Amino acid sequence: MAVRDPMDVATLKRLHSRIRACTKCVAAGYLAQAVPVVAGRITDRVMIVGQAPGIVELTTRMPFSGRAGAELRRWLARAGISEEQLAYRTSITKCFPGKAPTGAGDRRPSPAEIALCAPWLEAELACVRPEIILLVGALAIARLWGPGALGEVVGRSRRSPELNDALLIPLPHPSGASRWLNDDANRGRLHRALRLLGRAWQALPSLDAAGKVHSRR
Repeated sequence: MAVRDPMDVATLKRLHSRIRACTKCVAAGYLAQAVPVVAGRITDRVMIVGQAPGIVELTTRMPFSGRAGAELRRWLARAGISEEQLAYRTSITKCFPGKAPTGAGDRRPSPAEIALCAPWLEAELACVRPEIILLVGALAIARLWGPGALGEVVGRSRRSPELNDALLIPLPHPSGASRWLNDDANRGRLHRALRLLGRAWQALPSLDAAGKVHSRR
């Protein structure tokens, strides 16, 4: 990976400002309040893409800062990625969509909301150019991997020519509302996914403060 141009830092800062000022879903009548959430640096080599922020993020304004985020960090630790090495964090839609009508978990953003938010994710991917992309949950998997049940894709990885040959690694959603991991076979799939992530992370050279490439080993 080439050393990033200082102008890229300014470009990402402007993009984050535009995302945080977005009110498109409020104007369209899908949300009562716009609180877009995103965090990360231009030098991040790994990008985490989730479904949408949760209710905790309304206060913290940091992605994956609730209970699901705590579980995700435990998963990342199993792959050898520490709290201090957290990746670029974003989501398919950038605002908390509200609770699901059933009361179990958060509401899944509608196709119209996803379409309104899609240019932001596309701009993030183009600007950051991550080398590993973690697809957290069915919505992120469908958007960047394509159709496929969790049981078919978790535990696998593949390169995406459309995204600068980034390595895509699907993960289940770490929400406590999900029962997918109650199955032993699915826990095995998660274990394989984290092993894939760990190997890819260890093989990935990083950039130091001077912009020089060095190994994480």
